[in-house]
Amino acid sequence: MIQLLRSMAFIVQMYVAMLVISVLYFPWAVISPAGAHAACHAYCRWVIWTLGWMTGLRCEVRGTPPTGDVMIAAKHQSFLDILMIYNAVPRGKFIMKRELLFAPLLGQYGLRIGCVPVNRGKRGAAIAKMLADVKAGKRQGGQLIIYPQGTRVAPGVPRPYKVGTGALYEQLGQPCVPVAANVGVFWPRHSLLRKPGLAVVEFLPPIAPGLARDAFMRKLEDDVETASNRLMAEAGFHADH
Repeated sequence: MIQLLRSMAFIVQMYVAMLVISVLYFPWAVISPAGAHAACHAYCRWVIWTLGWMTGLRCEVRGTPPTGDVMIAAKHQSFLDILMIYNAVPRGKFIMKRELLFAPLLGQYGLRIGCVPVNRGKRGAAIAKMLADVKAGKRQGGQLIIYPQGTRVAPGVPRPYKVGTGALYEQLGQPCVPVAANVGVFWPRHSLLRKPGLAVVEFLPPIAPGLARDAFMRKLEDDVETASNRLMAEAGFHADH
C-alpha cells in the first residue's frame, strides 16, 4: 500500500512537472529547436530523478547512445523507455500523428524537436520530405526513434515486428540502432504501481544500411528480443515461452 501511494504521488507530480517545464521553456522553444530539446531533456531528467527517490526505481542506460543521423528501433514497454532513450541522445525525434499538431504545447514541441507529422497511409511521403529538408539544410538531422512492434508490449507477451520498420530502414539508408529494455517489469501497463528496482535500456551494436528487408527484420527482432529477455531475466522476470 505504501509503495502504491508513493507511486501515485510520483505520477501526479510527473504530469504537473510536464506542464510547468513546457510553459517555462516555451519562449526559448519558439525561438530555437535547441530550446525545445532542452525542455524535453529537462523533463526526462526530472522524471528519472524523482522516480528514483520517490519510488525506488532507478534507471540505467547501457551501450553507446548514437549521436549521428540514425534510426533507433526500440523495445517499447512503457512511457519510461521513451524518456530514457530520448534523454540519452542529443536530438531525438519521433513519427507523430498529424492530429497531434493541434494539441496545446505538445504539438508545438513535437514540431520544434523535429518530429515527423504523418497522415494515415502517407508515411513514406512524409519521411521523403524530412530527408529532403535535412539535405537542403532546412531541418536538423538526428535520431529517429521508432517502435517496431507498433505499441507498448508487456514483458513476456509475443507481438510481431511490423514490416513497415523494414521499409523505413530501406528508405532512410541510415544505420539502425536496436535498443533493448526491461522497464515494463517495474513500470507495468495499466497499473499505477511503480516497483523498486533497476530499469535498463541498452543500446545495441548498430545494423549497417544495405541489408535486404527480410534479413534486416530477422536480425533486428533477434537482437532486440534476445537482449530484452536477458535484461528482464536480470530483473527477475522469466517469460513462459
